[in-house]
Order: sequence, then structure tokens, then C-alpha cells
Amino acid sequence: MAKFRKNHNAGKGALSTLIRYVAFAIGVVLIMFILYVNSQNFEENDSFGKDYNVPSASETGERFYLPEGSDGEVVHHKYYSLSYSEKHEQAEWVAYELTKKSIQAKNVKRAKKFNADYDVSTRSAFHRDYSNSGYTRGHMAPAGDMAFNEVAMKESFFMSNMSPQSRVLNNGIWKELEEQVRDWAYDHKRVYIVTGPMLNRKRITTIGKQNKITVPSAFYKVILDIDKPKRKGIAFVIPHERSERRLQEYAVSIDELEAELGFDFYADLISEDLQSELESSLDLEAWEFDEKRFRSRIDHWNGQ
Repeated sequence: MAKFRKNHNAGKGALSTLIRYVAFAIGVVLIMFILYVNSQNFEENDSFGKDYNVPSASETGERFYLPEGSDGEVVHHKYYSLSYSEKHEQAEWVAYELTKKSIQAKNVKRAKKFNADYDVSTRSAFHRDYSNSGYTRGHMAPAGDMAFNEVAMKESFFMSNMSPQSRVLNNGIWKELEEQVRDWAYDHKRVYIVTGPMLNRKRITTIGKQNKITVPSAFYKVILDIDKPKRKGIAFVIPHERSERRLQEYAVSIDELEAELGFDFYADLISEDLQSELESSLDLEAWEFDEKRFRSRIDHWNGQ
């Protein structure tokens, strides 16, 4: 019996030792995994200055993607923000996040009524200011981007979101650019957009009996994709005229447009290092352009 007890105790000791070894090994593996993850996070933060697992603005309600450096009154609607220039009776910029999820949503019925924006302290232009002017009410945040629910659609028809556009522009290359941007948002999950009139340049004319609305000689649109695997940015300056040229020919670097307008488009969204990387260069190969849509514009849309 004594001998049996001795053997039995030895077995328990061996089993206990094995358990300790296994527990130690698991602990070592877990520690190594944690160190690896932390090193990856450190490497990303060290390279780009921030963690770019950025939550959706539509879910958080945060406006971390707005430009800096403009002189207008900043107004926040639920699905976009703008800077309103009383001098020109329109927005200097309109900024919003466009996501694949919003594009996939079933489109609501297009709004028909243009409403004054009473969130603008000096009041926006009115629908009647455009009547019989020869210019359309050109959406800066397109109705097509805001078709995912009725509130967003209604907001897109505020007059503060409008700028005078000729029909050949609005139904031509500007339409092509808007549809191309929706393709990019779908393909890349989400993009951040800032768009508006080039109010720094010589105006074409003014319209409106009650409010003198500047008719811009050009418009701009900036698109930023900060999600992996390929972070990239691009800007366009489109002259206020009929165009037979491809969209690519109007592309400029974000830095170039910022220098002309005096804006810092994504100051709070990305670090200075990443701004320098994405905004100083223009990589057209990083963006896919739809040749078929270009042909549709040339053959059909430009004549509408």
C-alpha cells in the first residue's frame, strides 16, 4: 500500500507539472500576441499620426471632416454641413461623408420643393431668385447622394445647398462627376467629400431680384479615401461650361486647390503627415474612371 501511494503521488506530481508547463506556454503565446498587436498599432500610429478605424459620421454625429479657413457661417444639417457666404448667397463649401451603405439603401422619392434654409442666420437665397434666370439650382450635395432617407433628401433641397449652374454643366460633366463619385464610395466603402463654387475667381454674372447670387465661373469637388488598403485623395476643378473633355483632365492635387482657395480641407480628419502624403500628389491610376459614362455624356447628356 505504501508503495502504491508513492507511485500515485508521483503521477499526480507529473500531471501538475505538465499543467503548469502548458499554462506557461499559453501565457507566453498570449503575451507575444498582445505585443505583436501593440507593435502593429504603434507602427500605424507612428506612420500616420492617428488610428484610421474612423467611425461613420452618420452613426456618431461627429463632424470631424470639415474644412478650415473659410469666412462663411458654418451650418450643420443632419447629413451634411456647409459654410454659407452671405456676400455670394451660397455655400463656400458643402461637406459630408458618403458611404457604400447609404448608396445600397433603397432610394426614396426625389423631393420637388426647394426650401429656404432658415438655419442660416442671414437667411439663404430663395427659390424665386433663380426663376427665369437661365440657370438651374445646382445641388452641391447631390440629391442622388442623399437618397437613402427622406430627411437627407429634404435637406439636399435647401437653397443653401444650391449654386447657379447652366443646364449644360448640371446635366453634363457635373452629372458625370457626381455619378463617378458614387461609384468610388461604393467600391471603397466610404469617401469624404467637399464641394462648392470657385468664388475666388471672376464671376460670370449675378442673378436674383431679392438676393444677388454670384454665378461662379467654375466649381470644385474634393474626394478623400482614408481606408485601407489604398488611401488616396483627388480634387477636380470644373469650368462652368459645356465640356467635351474627360474628367481626368480636370483633376488637380488637393494641395493645389487648397492653395488657391485658402482652405484646409481635412485638418481634423487626418494627421499632418498623412495630409502631406495624400494631398500633395495626384495619382490618377488609383481612381477608376468609367469610359462608358464619359461616352454617354458626349453622345447624350451634353445636348440636354
